[in-house]
Amino acid sequence: MKTAILPSVRVDPALRASVESLLEPGETLSGFVENAVRQTVVRRQNQTEFVARGLMSMDNATRTGEYVDAGDVIQKLEQKLAAAKSKLPVPHP
Repeated sequence: MKTAILPSVRVDPALRASVESLLEPGETLSGFVENAVRQTVVRRQNQTEFVARGLMSMDNATRTGEYVDAGDVIQKLEQKLAAAKSKLPVPHP
């Protein structure tokens, strides 16, 4: 598979210095930038899919007239959070 090159990006020298100061051992600036681009692509794809699911859900609720009360959703989420917290180990002082 052939590779492609992303465009060069001009940045303030202070930003470059900040990035370079955060590189892990053996990590290159190019690798850091590639990783950042990949993470942003995945985040935006997830965001697009999330919005699409929300719009579909809204359309379905409008079409069927079936809605879930927000208070019920919050209550169930709080119950799930409490259950998850109860499974965490107790921190020792």
